[in-house]
Amino acid sequence: MTKRAPQSLLPLLLSLSLAGPAAHAAVLADSDLADLSIEQLSNIVITSVSRQDERLSNAAASVFIITGSELRRSGVRSLPEALRLAPNLQVARIDARNYAVTARGFNNAFENKLLVLIDGRSVYSPLFSGVYWDAQDVVMEDVERIEVISGAGATIWGVNAVNGVINVITRSAKDTQGGLASVAGGADEKDGTLRYGGKLDNGAHYRLYARYMDVDATTSAAGKDTVTGMRRRLAGFRADMDVLQGGFTMLGNAYQGALGQATTRDIYISGANLVSRYTRKLPGDADLRVQLVLDHTERNQPANFIERLDTAELEAQHGVRFGRVHSLVWGGGYRHSRDQVTPGGYAFLPGKLNMHWGNLFAQDEIAVTPQFKLTAGLKAEHNNYTGAEYLPSLRAAWMPDAAQLLWASLARTVRAPSRIDRDWYVPGTPIIIAGQPRFVIGGGQQFESEVANVAELGYRAQPSARWSYSGTLFYADYDKLRTMEPLPVLGSEFRNLGQATTRGLELWARWQATPNWRLSGGLTAQNVKLGLKPGSRDSLQAGIFLPNDPRLHWLLRSSHELSDAQQLDLTLRYNGKLPHPVVPSYYEMDVQWLWRVRPDVDVALIGQNLLHARHAEWAAAPNRSVLERSALLKVTWRF
Repeated sequence: MTKRAPQSLLPLLLSLSLAGPAAHAAVLADSDLADLSIEQLSNIVITSVSRQDERLSNAAASVFIITGSELRRSGVRSLPEALRLAPNLQVARIDARNYAVTARGFNNAFENKLLVLIDGRSVYSPLFSGVYWDAQDVVMEDVERIEVISGAGATIWGVNAVNGVINVITRSAKDTQGGLASVAGGADEKDGTLRYGGKLDNGAHYRLYARYMDVDATTSAAGKDTVTGMRRRLAGFRADMDVLQGGFTMLGNAYQGALGQATTRDIYISGANLVSRYTRKLPGDADLRVQLVLDHTERNQPANFIERLDTAELEAQHGVRFGRVHSLVWGGGYRHSRDQVTPGGYAFLPGKLNMHWGNLFAQDEIAVTPQFKLTAGLKAEHNNYTGAEYLPSLRAAWMPDAAQLLWASLARTVRAPSRIDRDWYVPGTPIIIAGQPRFVIGGGQQFESEVANVAELGYRAQPSARWSYSGTLFYADYDKLRTMEPLPVLGSEFRNLGQATTRGLELWARWQATPNWRLSGGLTAQNVKLGLKPGSRDSLQAGIFLPNDPRLHWLLRSSHELSDAQQLDLTLRYNGKLPHPVVPSYYEMDVQWLWRVRPDVDVALIGQNLLHARHAEWAAAPNRSVLERSALLKVTWRF
């Protein structure tokens, strides 16, 4: 997909500016112009730490919340770009459609130690234990918040939550009534969104939405087109209703896309998913949650492979309190995937595979005193590669007063093998040597689970109504990490002869400098030390799976209400030098100026990467992509 001349937005701008005033009461509520106060942010109810409702200020974990208001004020239009707003995440844009996203190190294009959920649905790929970021899309205007937890979350979420959990939570259909249309365009990117929400006679609320995104290819450092643009379409719905003395939510979407890749035809992706969730408050301050997920994805990657994946997942949890001391949440789930991979340039053998993950978990929060709490949990999860894995955790939290929290945690977590660890063969057709089939990469039938033992110490405080801050020290010891070991005759296979330690500091704060001006920011300073066990002859050191992490990355945001109708938001970010391959450190700034032309029409001017004409974020020169300075115009109409 090559670059194309931008299409004019003038006809659309004229039509929106001439539109009549909106009469729907949801217009002002949907606009989200007013940010939450610092105190309200501290009291946000989150669910990702314990799978139960708890205030952010009470959560004994390293949690950063990206609010829906911050998303809309920043001008981001894709999920990976939205995650740049979390200082405890490292986000690198590889090219027009590919990203590397991680927490606490081990970043690469096939990052495999981070669990990502969208409205309770895991977007984990069992092919490589990671996320296809070019297939994920959400309507930013409908996102309520993104909960970003750095650190081990396996006791609650399972074997893939090694270094963190990202939980994208969209708003209830009740909160998105009326219509919304938005369009954004610039020289290399354009997208549009249409959404409508209504109410049925039985009291149920719903919304329908459709979205389109078109991104042109980036340019390489050598000045050549990278052929990595994409076109993607998304349509979906959400319905929320009261039923059976509880709440029932059903949501789903379907998508299609064409993704550019060098030297061959476009990659074609498609999929559809459905999530049904029932929640109910029970007597005695107890609660029940049951969820069913159905998911189908297809990825046709010419010259490489074609994958069709069908997944069904059922999970249930029950929360109950025993007196004033114990707050127990327990439950279990079962996930089944049927994976069919047709070989191309390489193969996954067997080509068809049924996979399962079954789990039982329990976590008890014990109020030793009103100020001191202990939380102990254990999850047992079974998979078809390594059998049972046991994932314990222990947390302690002390609140000397309502404005402070000191906490510490210990946890064991694992990354279970994926198909790429056990079943990946290159080339797709074996080489015959002395009558025996041989491969350059010949699977890894002995590959075991990677293991991490993690310790954390954190402090969170709100000294006044105008500012708050949080800091976390972390240390992790990793064992049985993936290496690529040479075979006696030809080729290599994956083994577990790597080890590593990580240590560092995560720090962020928010300050309401004046009633109309807020500053926020944060940093992660880390040291990732990789090593090999005796006997390893690892050949992965120059490979595509080698982690590449900076020692420091930070961001600073300024949000200013210029007037009742105008906002100015600036984001300054820094990423330190990447070591292998070397990518220079860089500073960049993104800006959005928003003007509320009418109560129902916003016009925003968005500037990206404004400090430099071009910069690189990933891969080796001269073929790596460079990201250029750009400007976009966005118009939003609520009706």
